[in-house]
Amino acid sequence: QVQLVESEGGLVQTGGSLRLSCARSGGIFSVSGMGWFRQAPGKEREFVAAISRSGGSTYYADSVKGRFTISRDNAKSTIYLQMNSLKPEDTAVYYCAARRLGATSWDIDGMAYWGNGTPVTVSS
Repeated sequence: QVQLVESEGGLVQTGGSLRLSCARSGGIFSVSGMGWFRQAPGKEREFVAAISRSGGSTYYADSVKGRFTISRDNAKSTIYLQMNSLKPEDTAVYYCAARRLGATSWDIDGMAYWGNGTPVTVSS
């Protein structure tokens, strides 16, 4: 059983920074990678960033490239999302997710486990 727990989000000003973390427990070999998604009120959940199980590859949505950085600790039990140059458009609930074995994309349907989400609000 894999469980994911996100750190607390927060309220930041436009142009500010925030770092999120996601702690994973159990089942490291039951997933093929981990990533972050976000969902704004009334909008569909969208992909933000991901990192392979080995940590050798990272992926980013075009909307956050150059501003966000995904990383993991040495034990591979925690991933992070460093969010810089935040914009009001980044306001959303951010979800940590773990991809199922055999999945070849970062679509929502490929995710086997989800955290409960943590809200991030960027003031306009």
